[in-house]
Amino acid sequence: MMTPSADSESYSDGYEVAVVGAGLVGAATAWELARRGVSTLLVEAFRPGHRQGSSHGSARIFRRSYADPLYVELTGQAAACWDELESDAGTRLRHHVGMLDFGARRDPARLAEQLAAAGVPHELLSAREAAERWPQLRYDGGPVLHHPDAGRLDADATVAACVERAITYGAELRGGTRVSHLERLPSGQVRLHGPGLDNAAVHAERVVVAAGAWLPGFGLPFRLPPLTVSQHEVFHFRRRGEGGRGSGPYSGPDWPAFIHAAGPLEAYGVPSGADGGGSGTGGSFKVGLIGRGRTTTPGMRSGVVEPLVRHAVSEYVRHRLPELDPVPIAESSCLVTSTPTRDFVLDRAGSLVIVSACSGHGAKFAPLLGRMAADLALGKAEAHPRFALSGSRVAAQYQT
Repeated sequence: MMTPSADSESYSDGYEVAVVGAGLVGAATAWELARRGVSTLLVEAFRPGHRQGSSHGSARIFRRSYADPLYVELTGQAAACWDELESDAGTRLRHHVGMLDFGARRDPARLAEQLAAAGVPHELLSAREAAERWPQLRYDGGPVLHHPDAGRLDADATVAACVERAITYGAELRGGTRVSHLERLPSGQVRLHGPGLDNAAVHAERVVVAAGAWLPGFGLPFRLPPLTVSQHEVFHFRRRGEGGRGSGPYSGPDWPAFIHAAGPLEAYGVPSGADGGGSGTGGSFKVGLIGRGRTTTPGMRSGVVEPLVRHAVSEYVRHRLPELDPVPIAESSCLVTSTPTRDFVLDRAGSLVIVSACSGHGAKFAPLLGRMAADLALGKAEAHPRFALSGSRVAAQYQT
């Protein structure tokens, strides 16, 4: 909780901006700030790359296919930011494999209209045409959207790259350091409290809180939008045939990512990368269900995969992806923090910037959200109305 202080002591261990949380967005924010020459502290309760939250793994989907034109526009901006990050880090983080959207609830025709309006390359195919090109999937009979600019993101490598580059630009990392609360000083600065911090008297002109699933319990001095934390499970399946590469004419590495939504079921898939025991697009495939998480908190999550979910995903693979062995070779869980609208939270309230890449679709925007959070912290931009802390009551003493 952020509390006012009557203490007029001058502290020496100060920064222009402190970033709390070194997940995808927090690490990207620190990178963006540090490379601008801003004195930056990055504080992480665990260690960068930990598996306790939402920012781990080597297989996330980057896609342009949204029914909402705002997110189509933002994915274009994010793509440019990914290119910039990869250039700066000298490593590949985004792997182009293409993307298929199909199923009546996915409404591929509507998605195609949005991509066309934004000038995004795409094709709207019949199910027969899609089956001829990607016979490893079973389709519903309706149209199938393909856009080639989509692909797989490596979240683990992205966090590592952002942290490494931030440190290279002069940022300081304090891993294994939990922030318990924030204190407003008479100077308008913010002091960070927590184990390992109190003796150091750490303070900053601005604080970016990118605490992920810990944000709902962070104790902020204003009301956040409703946030729900849930545990979601993902599974990795090996391709049939020797070495996991399959034996058919479509057994090569060019399997596209996909989202399929029909009836009550919404599923997604993407090449596994290192999560499935491989280093690239070949060998195994990650499959999960959208919207099937169990409500929890970071402290209460079990981390145990739900057998019913494993069974449902295995059956989906058996019927929809027959070139995969339906027995998973790896599985894991992660936390997803969601708003009712599935929009992000990204706004400034006085000395604090709050950022939450919510609802399970934020990874693809990480370097862009880092840039937007940095602009807010430095007073160079205003929050987008869709991401603002609307309805929050911020006490006057927290305004600058």
